Amino acid sequence: MTINYRHSPGAQPSPPAARSTGTLQERLAPRLDDLPPKVPYSATVSRDDTERRWRILKNHLEWMEVLADWHTLDKAEAFQGNIENFIGTLKMPVGLAGPLRVNGLFAHGDYYVPLATTEAALVASYSRGAQVISEAGGCSALLLEEGVSRAPAFAFQTLAECGAFVGWASSQLDEFHQVAERTTRYGRLADMSISVEGNHVYLRFEYLTGDAAGQNMVTIATEAICAYIDAHSPVRPRYYFVEGNFSGDKKASAQSFLSVRGKKVSAEVVIPSGMVEQRLHTTPQRMAEYFQMGALGGVLSGTLGVQGHFANGLAALYIACGQDAACVAESAVGVTRFEVTPEGNLYGTVTMPNVIVGTVGGGTRLPSQRACLELLGLFGPGNAQALAELIAGLCLAGELSLTAALCSGDFARAHQTLARATPGPIATGQARHG
Repeated sequence: MTINYRHSPGAQPSPPAARSTGTLQERLAPRLDDLPPKVPYSATVSRDDTERRWRILKNHLEWMEVLADWHTLDKAEAFQGNIENFIGTLKMPVGLAGPLRVNGLFAHGDYYVPLATTEAALVASYSRGAQVISEAGGCSALLLEEGVSRAPAFAFQTLAECGAFVGWASSQLDEFHQVAERTTRYGRLADMSISVEGNHVYLRFEYLTGDAAGQNMVTIATEAICAYIDAHSPVRPRYYFVEGNFSGDKKASAQSFLSVRGKKVSAEVVIPSGMVEQRLHTTPQRMAEYFQMGALGGVLSGTLGVQGHFANGLAALYIACGQDAACVAESAVGVTRFEVTPEGNLYGTVTMPNVIVGTVGGGTRLPSQRACLELLGLFGPGNAQALAELIAGLCLAGELSLTAALCSGDFARAHQTLARATPGPIATGQARHG
């Protein structure tokens, strides 16, 4: 990675703190003086353990009432299994967007979508897009494919050993199925692909995970398969890892963009030209022109896929609904397209190959996150596929509103109006009792 000289630390004035405490070498050298106390480890969530950790945070006890208020401590056991070294809960604003009408294979209805964010203008934008889609009759949404992958990697002495191992592993798929399915009631090994690099072999296992997002499920199943391989392979690997960084887990990759990781979904809508002009303050032609220029900009900058801001809506919904927020790194890969129909209306579509979501397990069982899923009517078994289709519709709403704002000149104005409100005072325990 290159560094522009004008942006490098050497070209900038040193901050006063650096100038007063020695040279750059001295500041960056290892420090071997005594460390402060370690954070007391515990996977147990309880009031006593919480207070024990707060005691090491000297001069910060005034903030305990903010992060560990009475309601949080009263419900502390609800967070068991979701957090270690618990010190409290973080409150985020939750806004409501919609209604969003989705005409999907699994999601079929009108939804009010809870979004957790600290970014002003985000909920307003998604809500505007959702309302326009709904007024146009709703978006069509379709789950296209499913599969959550885990890719163990095996090291051998020679390429010849790799060949022998690949031949054996290719004959063991039925056994791999049985081994994996003994670890889970809901998951199922669906497929396996093989890649060889020198004396390394990567096995990419693809699973169906039911209504769970499935990251832990596929890890446990793959670990069991690896143990079977280690015990039964006629050519034993020198060593192996349960994940060889080949699955695309929590990162954008060309592989998952071209196939699937999680749920692959697509949504589309046709907006009448008069509605585009009245509600979005632009025209179908200008929206299509922006898509063409924006698509080329995406190519020139080297993005995987071409889209405006999938990550905004995904992060807000993932946090609100108890999903793994880090999966936004891969879920936000996809394609948006706008074009003018022969009738002069606006056609819009999104395709997202890596939507990692679940409606059972993980963070979905936490009180606030469950409440948001319940508001959608999508908590519990039988709803993960519908949630994925809803997400495609939500991201289409966000793309529609963002593109319209850029075309009409409202983009900067909306952020200036909504993001520069004067914040209220921060309430601490000290302030409340003062």
